[in-house]
Amino acid sequence: MASDASAPVPVPAAAAGQPVPKRRGSYNCGRCGLPKKGHVCSVPGPASANGGGGGAKAGEPTQPPPQQQNKPRRALQFDDPAVKVEEEEEEAVVVVVDAVPVSMAPPQPQPPLPPPPAPPAVAGRKRPRVEVVHVDEEEVGEGEAEEEDSGPERVDLGAGRRAPGEVLVEVLRRMAPRGVAAAAGVSREWRECARRVWRGAEEVRLRANSVRPVGALMARCPALARLVLRMDSDVDATMLACIAFSCPNLQSLDISMANNAVNRISGDELSRFVSEKRSLSVLKLDSCSSLGFLNISSSSLSTLWLSGLCSLTKAVMNCPNLNELSLDFPKQNNDSTDLVALMDSLGRTCPNLRNMHISSIRLCNEAVFALESANLRGLCMLSLVLGTKITDAAVASIVRSFASLELLDLSGSSITDNGLGMICNAFPDTLTRLLMALCPNITSSGVQVAAAQLPLLRLMDCGKSICAKPQPEDGRSYFGELTGGIKFCSKLPIQKKQQPSYQKLIIKHSNLKKLSLWGCSAIDALYVNCPELVDLNLNSCMNLHPERLLIQCPKLKDVHVNGCRDMLIGAIRNQVLNEFAAAEPRLPCKRLADGSKRVHVPHFMMEQLEEPEKWGRPRKSQCTVHLN
Repeated sequence: MASDASAPVPVPAAAAGQPVPKRRGSYNCGRCGLPKKGHVCSVPGPASANGGGGGAKAGEPTQPPPQQQNKPRRALQFDDPAVKVEEEEEEAVVVVVDAVPVSMAPPQPQPPLPPPPAPPAVAGRKRPRVEVVHVDEEEVGEGEAEEEDSGPERVDLGAGRRAPGEVLVEVLRRMAPRGVAAAAGVSREWRECARRVWRGAEEVRLRANSVRPVGALMARCPALARLVLRMDSDVDATMLACIAFSCPNLQSLDISMANNAVNRISGDELSRFVSEKRSLSVLKLDSCSSLGFLNISSSSLSTLWLSGLCSLTKAVMNCPNLNELSLDFPKQNNDSTDLVALMDSLGRTCPNLRNMHISSIRLCNEAVFALESANLRGLCMLSLVLGTKITDAAVASIVRSFASLELLDLSGSSITDNGLGMICNAFPDTLTRLLMALCPNITSSGVQVAAAQLPLLRLMDCGKSICAKPQPEDGRSYFGELTGGIKFCSKLPIQKKQQPSYQKLIIKHSNLKKLSLWGCSAIDALYVNCPELVDLNLNSCMNLHPERLLIQCPKLKDVHVNGCRDMLIGAIRNQVLNEFAAAEPRLPCKRLADGSKRVHVPHFMMEQLEEPEKWGRPRKSQCTVHLN
C-alpha cells in the first residue's frame, strides 16, 4: 500500500538496545571488568538466539530478545549511569551502560577481592611495584611515641636560620618554667620542643601565687619526681590534693613561703598525704604553725624538714628508714612542745636516724638525757641549737651516747671550756665540724685546745662567743636625812674605771678550711697559721689591733671584715694581698763563686712563666676582702 510505503519504518526495540560498536578494542573485559590479557571470564554471557520461539520470517536477521544481564558493578566505577545516558541521548546516540545496581543483582558467592586494575602500560615507563604490608597497631603506637619524643628535626630560629630540635630542647631545659611556657608560643616546632621538655622534666622549681598554675604545670610533667615550690599565697590542703593527684611518682617535695604567706596545712592532712604517697622520700615544709600535732607514718620517707613548728600536742614519727630529721621551733616563749617525750620516742620509731637538727629555746639537759636513752648509735650529725639550759652535763651525756659524731653544733648553749675538753677527748678521730657560736661561757683558751686536739677539724665557728663582758656600773652612795627621806649622790671618782679583759687567740691547724670569729669583741690579738684555710670571718671584731694581727694562710680566698675599723681593714689588705704578690714565682738568679756572672733559670721555664701573659690573661689576686 502507498500509505504503508510512505509511513516511517519503526525501529525495532531490540535494535535500540544494541551497543554502538567501538572503533578500537577495550583493554578490560566487558563482563567482569578485569584485564583481558591472560583472562578467562567466568561470568555467563547472554542467551543464544536458537533457543527462542520461531516466529521470524525467512531472510530477516534473527534478533535475540533483550534480556537483563546479571553482571556485577565494574571496579573503580564512579560515573552515574543516568547522567551518562542523558548526555548521549542529546547526541541521538543511545549507549547502554554495562552496570547493574547491586540491589537487583542475584546473590552470588563472593570470591576473594581481585587487585585493582592496573593502568594501561605506557611505552618506556615501568609499572610501579606496590607491596601490601600488615602493620601491627602496637608498632604504630610505639612509632608515634618515638616520633613525638624525638621532636622536630630542624627548628626555624628566624632570619632564615634553622637548628636541630635537640639543640633547642637542651636550651629550653636550662630555662625557667616561665621562659619555657613563653617559648611554646613562637611556632609549632617550638611548641613541640617545649612539650618534650615538659614530658621529660624530672625536677621543677616554680614560684607561684595560687594552686591553679601549679596544677596546670604538673599535668604536663608525667615523669616529675622532684618539686620545689615557693608560694606567694596561702597554702592549704588543696595544694596537697593537687600534688597527690598530678604527681603519682613524686619522690621529693619542698614547699616554702614568701611575702608573709601562711601555711594552713593541718597535722591530719599532712599525715594523710605522707601515708598515701608511697614513693615520697624527701619532705620539706615551711611555716608549719598550723599542724597542731605530728603523726607521720611512712616506710619510704628518708628526709623530713619541718620549720616554724609551734606547740605540738603530740609528736609521733613512725619512719623506720628516716635518716635525716630537722625540727625548727620559733624563738618565742609561748611554745609548749614536750621535747623530752619527742626525744624519747625517736629511738623506738626511727632507729636508723643519722642526722638530727633541733632548734628550740626549750632544749634542756633532760631532753638530751632522753636522747641518750633512745639508743641512736648510728648518729653522725647532732645539732641542738638555742638551748640555753644545756650545760656540761648534757655534753657528758652526748659523749657517752655517741662514739662517731662528725658534726656537733651546740650553738646558743651554756657549755664551758670543760665541755670543750670532753668533746676533744671523745671525738679526736671523727669530728670534722664544730660549731660553738653564741656560747658566752667559753674562752680563747678552750678554742685553742679544741683546735690543737681535733686534727680532722675542717670547720670551726666561735661567732660571738669570746665577747667583752660589760662591766657593772659603780654603786651609788646614799644617806638619810632628818625628815626620813633618802638622797642619792654619785660616787666620787677616786678609783679608775675597770677596763674589760681582752684575750689573744692562736689558731694553728693543718686541715682547717673555714674559721668564723664574727662578733668576738674580746679578741685583741690574733695569729692564724692554717695552710688549708680558704675562708676567714672577722666581722665585728672591733677591738682587734692591727699591730697584733698575723695571718699566714697561703690558700686564703675570702676574708670578711664588715664592722671592723679602717686601720684593721688596711692591715688585713696589706697582709693577704702583699704576701700573695710576694709569693708569685720570680726568676731566680745567683752569682757564681768567683762573682763573674749570674746564672738564671733555664729558657723552657721562662716560657712556662710567660705563657699566661702572652695570651693576655690578667693576673688575679687570690684573696678577696669583703666589706659587706
